[in-house]
Amino acid sequence: MGALTRSLVGFLLFSMAAVAGADAFVVRDIRVEGLQRIAAGTVFNYLPVKVGERLEPGDTAEVIRALFKTGFFKDIRLEQDGDVLVVVVQERPAIAEISFEGNKDLETDKLKAGLKEIGLAEGRVFKRALLERVEQELNRQYFSRGKYGVKIDSTVTPLERNRVAVAITISEGVSARIKKINIIGNDSFDDDDLLDEFQLGVPAWYEFFSDKDKYSKQALAGDLEKLRSYYLDRGYIDFKIDSTQVSITPDKRDIYVTVVLTEGDVFTISEIKLAGDLELPTETFFPLIHLKRGEVFSRKQTTASAERISSKLADAGYAFANVNSIPDIDREKREVAITYFVDPGSRVYVRNINISGNTNTRDEVVRRELRQMESAWFSGGKIKLSRERVQRLGYFDEVTLETPAVPGRNDQVDIEIKVNEKPSGNLAAGVGYSQSQGIIFNGSISQDNFLGTGKHVSAGFDTSKANRRVNLSYTNPYYTIDGISRGFEAIFQETDFSELNISSYSTDVSRLGVNFGLPLTEHDRFRLSLAYEHTRFVLGDSPSDEVIDFKDRNGDEFDDVELMASWNRDSRDSAIFPSRGGHQRLSLEMNVPGSDLQYYRINYRHTHYLPLSRSLTLRLNGELGYGEGYSGGELPFFRNFFAGGIGSVRGFEDNTLGPKDSTDRALGANSKLIGQVELLMPPPMDSFRKTMRWGVFFDAGNVFDLRDGGSIDWDEIRMSTGVMVSWLSPVGALAFSLGHPLNDKSGDSVETLQFSFGTTY
Repeated sequence: MGALTRSLVGFLLFSMAAVAGADAFVVRDIRVEGLQRIAAGTVFNYLPVKVGERLEPGDTAEVIRALFKTGFFKDIRLEQDGDVLVVVVQERPAIAEISFEGNKDLETDKLKAGLKEIGLAEGRVFKRALLERVEQELNRQYFSRGKYGVKIDSTVTPLERNRVAVAITISEGVSARIKKINIIGNDSFDDDDLLDEFQLGVPAWYEFFSDKDKYSKQALAGDLEKLRSYYLDRGYIDFKIDSTQVSITPDKRDIYVTVVLTEGDVFTISEIKLAGDLELPTETFFPLIHLKRGEVFSRKQTTASAERISSKLADAGYAFANVNSIPDIDREKREVAITYFVDPGSRVYVRNINISGNTNTRDEVVRRELRQMESAWFSGGKIKLSRERVQRLGYFDEVTLETPAVPGRNDQVDIEIKVNEKPSGNLAAGVGYSQSQGIIFNGSISQDNFLGTGKHVSAGFDTSKANRRVNLSYTNPYYTIDGISRGFEAIFQETDFSELNISSYSTDVSRLGVNFGLPLTEHDRFRLSLAYEHTRFVLGDSPSDEVIDFKDRNGDEFDDVELMASWNRDSRDSAIFPSRGGHQRLSLEMNVPGSDLQYYRINYRHTHYLPLSRSLTLRLNGELGYGEGYSGGELPFFRNFFAGGIGSVRGFEDNTLGPKDSTDRALGANSKLIGQVELLMPPPMDSFRKTMRWGVFFDAGNVFDLRDGGSIDWDEIRMSTGVMVSWLSPVGALAFSLGHPLNDKSGDSVETLQFSFGTTY
């Protein structure tokens, strides 16, 4: 018999004894004694006997039981004072405060929310049994996180006015670490192949900050599901996990996990059929099914094929299509026939598109990004693309898109777009550092969504020992309704190239320009700009012969009109730390005939990202550049290409590779060839996974002078390798590399440690 039952029986016996000798009587009044916080009316509401009713001696147990079930009281007595029923109670104390100490893995707010769900919260009645239940649940939570040495101590301190303070002290201890995961029964795959699918495991020697050996019951459950998927995606339909054993050492520090499995046989596909109301021609669907007769069964491909069929129907207006893959397994032949049953539902069109949350941004700014139109057939692909385009505007923290059905109709939906605006204006000032430019001070004021129109205006400055720059710009991304953009810019810049490891000279440039952008596809854009540029260059303290000769031939002030055309393709899955896709840019810069300096420059850059696994990404980058004069002109030395340092060939000082001038300083050249290979991965610290990426790299390249019969000398290609880190720190983007030149030559400026930080990078 539990403590609660014993207490209740005791109360009933005591209370019944208090009125046992009394005869039945009509209750003329009820008086409650002993109340401190609870109102008398609350007691009256729970009493099964009312004034004017007859109370029999046998009714006492029912009265006591009804009051005791409220949980408000720990002692109840019934007494009779003439024809007055006296209810004497002793209230349970109320919880005035709940405090936690020592909890690091579990947040205090979440702990309090969990306690509230089971009835232990500030302001509620204190029950010792609930506190014991809390201690058990906390132990279970910490055990599931691998902290088997946790100690929980609860203290209840009485306070005035029948209140208590509950203090829970937690000593979490250290997490038990996984020493080994054994897999038994895997005949077809090596342990290493299977364990690569696991989040948990024993860290490799280079994963010195990894927590993958930190045991968690939830993580193990997820890993077992990944193991199941691994086999099902390779045809093992009858695969099963027979048992999972988790053993802990006596000191509660080390854990050994054993997984026993049965692989079963490999099943191949015998037939693929379509059934149901297809609505679209059959030949439309079969290319979407990436499974073929005779191939090994794959649950992943089976599910993905069903999703592609559903998406195809959604693009045709069948918003609520349901596609189920039904396997027919022949275990004797080890074959499976798959039937895709299609239920398209009704064809749906969009009635209204409603936008909410855009308090500053005009509706038209959002609507012009939409590819799904009102009064048109529903298209899942266009709706998804519309959301992505609105999100890419950068004006909103969050964009949600819902498609509720129109009440009373099965062929219409509305689209509800809800946005949460973020400040689109930016007033910034910062400090950065570059090894070539030293300390960099910068500031800017910009408004990406000027007056809610989506237009961009900005003004900014940079200043360092090598560079001073002021820029103003304005861009209307929808100069025409078709999405052609138009922008204006003004730039004033002074650069001392001797501070950049280049020949001793400086330039003052003033530039005014207009540009237009034309969207070609969802990923391709063409840009055309025209700019007037005034350039004045000044000889330094020790100018080279090449710089002096150029001045003698051309003078030191130039007025030019530059025409630039560029093509961009961006298919990256993220602009910050992409893992797949690519980014290409091809540009032609040319000073038009009649300019003081008549030349052109062609640049091409292609960066591609290939996901090798969930955590490994291969980055390939190539850059080509070429410049030359035309109609008797020449490419000015201050428009040469340069190489060396972060962004080109790491391990060599910034801008130091290539031809040298008469003072043995870098002069640059009229062509550039750069290649980079990087194996990128997230850091082992979970808290930095969204802001940091590190990896190993191999760089190769140089600049070459192809004028006057020159050619690329492949022996002059410089190569380096090393490790790199990119970090989006609170003070700006930081790039760090530890590079080792592989074929440096006499006269090369080698720099092993290179870094740059600040928003200017």
